Parts: sequence; structure tokens; C-alpha cells
Amino acid sequence: MPADAIVHVIDDDQAVRQSIEFLLRTLGMTARSYDSASAFLNALPAIESGCIITDVRMPGVSGIDLLRRLGEMRIKMPVIVITGHGDVPLAVEAMKAGAVDFLEKPFDDEVLIGLVRSALNRSREDAVHEAERAELLARLSNLTNRERQVLEGLIAGKPNKIIAFDLAISPRTVEIYRANVMTKMAAASLSELVRMALITGVMNSGTAD
Repeated sequence: MPADAIVHVIDDDQAVRQSIEFLLRTLGMTARSYDSASAFLNALPAIESGCIITDVRMPGVSGIDLLRRLGEMRIKMPVIVITGHGDVPLAVEAMKAGAVDFLEKPFDDEVLIGLVRSALNRSREDAVHEAERAELLARLSNLTNRERQVLEGLIAGKPNKIIAFDLAISPRTVEIYRANVMTKMAAASLSELVRMALITGVMNSGTAD
């Protein structure tokens, strides 16, 4: 299990925390526990990755409150919510607030393990995607204003001649800018350039005819 496979367990019931921690550690996972959502939020600035298991009913900041707080802070860690038997409305509310899954008490160890592994895989994939997006944004920042305009024309599906007309430059000049864009973005094809634009959100700023 990779070093970043940290599971953060939040529950005001010490017995539940210890039980989940013990189970995860027997599988080689790193588990950290918190007796309240507030305690977890206080520790959050030093937390970089992993997933969260939280009880939905807790004094003070509830599991739902925590999910909303994480959403406001744009924290991407997957959250698994533990609910009491019959708390389906709360579970639905938790899913709407951003939880990736929920478990009803009493839960099966194997089910919990499966959900945690899935959440950790999702966490790592999100981290990889975020790193890729950051790299592409860095490449975008190296484009000149004119190269950016040509890029937006390309991802809007405009031919070189139309881009040239829109920008009041020659088609040959558009070809030069296009080649520069492909080189700076390290794109091997137009389809790859479009994929990069989707990842960075540039597609949203381009206007297709």
C-alpha cells in the first residue's frame, strides 16, 4: 500500500474509531482518527491526501456539515459516510453533499475495506489528474496572446482561413502560430490539443460557431 494511502476516521464513538483503525492497519493502511469533525478540520492544513470515513451523526459539526465545509474549501478527498440503520434520508443528503458512498451500521468489514480501497484509488487518480492539469496550465501560460487566440480558434473547430480572417492576419501566419502552439503545448495532434483544452477549461472560453 502506497505511503499516501491515509484513511482519516472521524467518529465521536471511541470504540468505532478503534475498531476501524485496527481493521485498516491489519491491511497495511495508515489510519488516523479524530473524535470530532472539528478536530479533523483543525488538522486539515497539514493533510495532503487520502480518504475520509466519517459518522453522519456527531455533536457539533455533523458529517453533513463536514461535507459542505469540505466542498466550500474545494477539498477533493473522497468521503465515506457511516449512517445508523434507517438513516437513508441522511445518507441521500450526504451523497448530494459530495460523499462517494455510505455504510449502514452495523457494517461488514469486507464491504468497508472495498469502499476504502475504491476511495483511495479515486484519491490517487484525482491527484494525478490535478498534477496533469497544473502542468498544462503552466504550458498555457507560456503562450503569447496571439497564440492563445489561435488556440481558441482551433478548439472552436475553425479552419485556418477563418481564424486568419477573424484575427486579420494571413493564413500562413496562422499556420506559424498553430505550429508554435503545438510545440509549446507538447501536443502531437489536434485531438490531443483539444483534450488538453478540455482538462484546463480553455474550451469554456472558446466560442464555437
